[in-house]
Amino acid sequence: MAKGKDVRLVITLECTECRTNTDKRSPGVSRYTTQKNRRNTTARLELKKFCPHCNRHTAHREIK
Repeated sequence: MAKGKDVRLVITLECTECRTNTDKRSPGVSRYTTQKNRRNTTARLELKKFCPHCNRHTAHREIK
């Protein structure tokens, strides 16, 4: 069975504050992987997740 046009995609969520803030407690960017339904959620996903580099919950947005 072909897996070319799956409905569920594996996406990567990246911390928005780590990307923009240069003076934080440790270098690096927090990333999570999750799945989303391509048909129901066409826009980019944004969730609040814990960032170990910022040491608090921040907004994580979907990256390509």
